[in-house]
Amino acid sequence: MGRCLAFLLIMTTSVAQPPGWRLVWSDDFEGTRLDPAKWEPEVNGWGGGNEELQYYTDRPENIEVSGGRLRIIARREAFTGPEGSRAFTSARLRTKGRAAWTYGRFEVRARIPCGQGIWPAVWLLPEHSRYGGWAASGEIDLLETVGHRPNEVFGTLHYGGAWPKNVHSGKTYVLPSGRIDDGFRVYALEWTAGEFRWFVDGVCYQTQTEWRTEAADHPAPFDQPFHLIVNVAVGGRLPGDPDGTTPFPAVLEIDWIRVLEHE
Repeated sequence: MGRCLAFLLIMTTSVAQPPGWRLVWSDDFEGTRLDPAKWEPEVNGWGGGNEELQYYTDRPENIEVSGGRLRIIARREAFTGPEGSRAFTSARLRTKGRAAWTYGRFEVRARIPCGQGIWPAVWLLPEHSRYGGWAASGEIDLLETVGHRPNEVFGTLHYGGAWPKNVHSGKTYVLPSGRIDDGFRVYALEWTAGEFRWFVDGVCYQTQTEWRTEAADHPAPFDQPFHLIVNVAVGGRLPGDPDGTTPFPAVLEIDWIRVLEHE
């Protein structure tokens, strides 16, 4: 098995760069709008294939950039678009067609919202799906949470065959104290040839070295460029639906995102 080494972080807006890595891409969310050279808001109401309840929009009501922070805001509000009507809105951003990477260290400093039915994630999908449809070409979940489990973080790989022959593997990290919504934390993923490592505030809680795809030999499908996605889903099979206890708006607040490569 691969090594899972902790890296001590200085918990401010500035974080020491891990030895052996160099910065190749970042967004500190300066200014008052999303950088279109880095991000594309996806606009759709189809539910993400997971029976989600939100309509993803590109409106300022759901995407806010101010004070050096990105805020993805999920709201309980009626919204009608080309794909129908929904009772919730939110946003989903991606770097597809703008930036993609094969291997690297991916870091995000964020405060994660909680609440029944709230489903934030930072994850990666293949730029070109070289090995076939989802999940034969893979999916990498850097950070995923469900709002009714406010002290847990998931890191997961999806692979195998195209749905419904897909499989997944991963682990859960339980915070030693507090909740994911009580402050900013640094979430990171290191992806090298043949190995993945997941971190929360410098603590490495998982290493994975085994996966497969029906279309090629290991290390496929994780040997091709992947792009970043950041979103807050509402409802769906994993978190369940919101209820009367769910606080809205639910805000995923991101201080910065960075991608590093080996020197």
